[in-house]
Amino acid sequence: MAENKGLSGTIVGGLCWDRLTRERMRDPLALENFGYKVYSENDEDGIIQEIFKRIGTETKEFIEFGVQNGLECNTHFLLHHGWHGLWLEGDANSCKEIGNKFRPVLKHGRLKVVNAFITRENIDELINKNRNTEHKDSMPDFLCIDIDGNDCYVWEAIKSIKPRLVCIEYNGKFPPDLDWKQAYDWKHVWDKTDWQGASLKAVELLGREKGYVLVGTNLTGANAFFVREDLYSQDKFIKSDTAEALYNPYRKKRLRFEAPGHAARYCLVGQEENKGVLNYFDNEAEYKRSRKKEKRKRLKELIRKKILKGS
Repeated sequence: MAENKGLSGTIVGGLCWDRLTRERMRDPLALENFGYKVYSENDEDGIIQEIFKRIGTETKEFIEFGVQNGLECNTHFLLHHGWHGLWLEGDANSCKEIGNKFRPVLKHGRLKVVNAFITRENIDELINKNRNTEHKDSMPDFLCIDIDGNDCYVWEAIKSIKPRLVCIEYNGKFPPDLDWKQAYDWKHVWDKTDWQGASLKAVELLGREKGYVLVGTNLTGANAFFVREDLYSQDKFIKSDTAEALYNPYRKKRLRFEAPGHAARYCLVGQEENKGVLNYFDNEAEYKRSRKKEKRKRLKELIRKKILKGS
């Protein structure tokens, strides 16, 4: 009976998917075996580190969009490893938070943040306009797409760069043989339902068109990883490179990753000695106002959750 228990304590979608994951993870090259969380939402930090161990880096430049306040995203941890890059975020308040929480790396030019609502019509222009001019003649090593809807259409529209690795969100509700994606709507905002994104098969097929090979998905069934085909070899990754072979269903509701240690409040890269919180604020008064605002925000969230629980 123990063998029939789901990976997440609950059978998500079907026992066949848990069996598929268990069988795949017997292969020492399976990326799920290397997943861990530091600042990523799930186990992506470890998977990203492992992929770059296998394919190497050139520029250590990243581009990510859909980062919210930046503390929990797939490129925050890369800043600790000497990377630099560009974040595109559609929410103005989140961009303001990044301005404080990532002030040291912003100050030193390691990170640039742009407030922009991303569409397939504007993405290439946003990338070309906002990349560091010193690096425009080279390719970024990593592109991460997480906008909860038009992800496939946006990746398809990117012509100006061809990174070594692409991480893109997929809709893990749908089985791996189904080719489905939502109809394009430039103004789409996720409503927390299954009206979101594209199936893994649809993302796999798009990747092939763009010259990429699917090399794995994360254990919670949220993100797919694609390596540029000139960097792919079967001695580095699992031999089967299809959605049917590498699928994980969306397990996030039942399977949680928690980072070791305490919660993050600021990016800890680039701090100056003896400045304390003034690494992130102009003065103590500004810091105290920010802390009060955070407390009010947490209180509102607690009240909201209690209301939802009681309804």
